[in-house]
Amino acid sequence: MEPVDGVRCSYVISDYQPPGGGLVPASFGTSEPRPAAVVVVPVVAVVREQQPDPGEDGAWYLWRCSGDGFRDSLYRPPVWIPDGEQATDAAGPSPAELAAQARERLRLPDPAVAASPVGDQLVNLPTWLWLDGDWAPVEATASVPGVSVTARAIPESATWVMGDGSELVCRGPGTPYTAGADPAAPSPDCGHTYRRSSAGRPGEVFTVSVSVSWTVTWSGAGDGGTFPGLTTSGGAAFRVAESQALVTGGG
Repeated sequence: MEPVDGVRCSYVISDYQPPGGGLVPASFGTSEPRPAAVVVVPVVAVVREQQPDPGEDGAWYLWRCSGDGFRDSLYRPPVWIPDGEQATDAAGPSPAELAAQARERLRLPDPAVAASPVGDQLVNLPTWLWLDGDWAPVEATASVPGVSVTARAIPESATWVMGDGSELVCRGPGTPYTAGADPAAPSPDCGHTYRRSSAGRPGEVFTVSVSVSWTVTWSGAGDGGTFPGLTTSGGAAFRVAESQALVTGGG
């Protein structure tokens, strides 16, 4: 996956006015218009703001970032900068903050269920299960000048809930059934055999769901770490019939 556009950050003058008490929430509001992409996440922590000296000329500045998927609240509280001075803490986001941005940019595919037999499943006949599409790592990158961090998600397992009270965990996407294979043979790595029909169930089907578990790590700027895992899910509906119900023709 190609890296996305970098995030650009700097202090900008604002009309912010501090509340009383000298404490500022780490996530704050302002009357300045925000781009639609900005998401402010409430944070309960507070930080002690810098106070201007009496009669000192200057302005309050906010740390602003532009770029896809950024979050202003990841950075820093308002600062007072006297006229003619520069911000003393104008460093960009930390590698961990960039990693959080990269994680939010991950676009994981929803699992697409495939099965054999195609159409109705049969009682006591193995059902082969697999996921169509790529079973491969997905990456996303966030960067500021001189620093780039990449988040990487790797699919680890697929958990199938078969609708008849059964659940199975497959360590990969499953093996597609190929023409000419023995239909009575079970899947080598991801399959299920129904022992009763779906007759009498809502819609006369078993509702099947699958959840893919992903591990997520990040690396860059000489650092790295892990995030809590992500999950994607999909589903299907299987009609399961008694084998003799599909026998047609006569002697």
